[in-house]
Amino acid sequence: ICQKAEHTFANMPCGIMDQLISVAGQKDRALLIDCRNLSVQQIPFETSDLAVLICNSNVKHELSSSEYPLRRKQCKQALELMGLESYHEAIEESLDALKGADEVLLKRARHVITEIKRTTAAAEALKAGDFEQMGKLMVESHRSLQEDFEVSCHEVDILVEAALAAPGVLGSRMTGGGFGGCAVTLVQKESVEDAVKMIDTIYSRKVGGKYRARFFLAEPAEGARVLNMREY
Repeated sequence: ICQKAEHTFANMPCGIMDQLISVAGQKDRALLIDCRNLSVQQIPFETSDLAVLICNSNVKHELSSSEYPLRRKQCKQALELMGLESYHEAIEESLDALKGADEVLLKRARHVITEIKRTTAAAEALKAGDFEQMGKLMVESHRSLQEDFEVSCHEVDILVEAALAAPGVLGSRMTGGGFGGCAVTLVQKESVEDAVKMIDTIYSRKVGGKYRARFFLAEPAEGARVLNMREY
């Protein structure tokens, strides 16, 4: 219903991730979503020594309303050229079918194919408690979003690079619809304060004071549910 409302009334052909995590989220769990049938897996995400740091660039998503539908259209065109029904059927060799086509379609398809692979690998890394691998996958994901899907922006790239230079940081990537907004960073809890100071300093200097970053700590929590206010 939430997705349909955005499609119909906001005229935004969005995906299902935000709505589904808002409903199906659980404490200390990440949510692995299969968009083919909307099935989900709850993946252990124990963060006793780690923090999830949200870094807001304060750049508004001015292009996301027009560019997001375009990315969906490009991905669909690439899928048709590869002769496939779903990107879940694709492997990196499937991209050979696009080598004579528009390079943009090749880049878009490469992002989706490799991002599915990274997402599966990230779930396995979390299950194994391998947060260093998780961090590496976050960085790879950002590079792909930046270079192949082309939905990042200069300011968010600065946030990610600043985070990766900060103490205790395992990984960082843009999050959300792109063209502004936030980066999400995985960092050792003991290093949060130092990391925030360093990221803030680098970001302020490199954007020339035009924007000021804001920082929030997040943790996996229960999704939307009925609350008994007498308990609060």
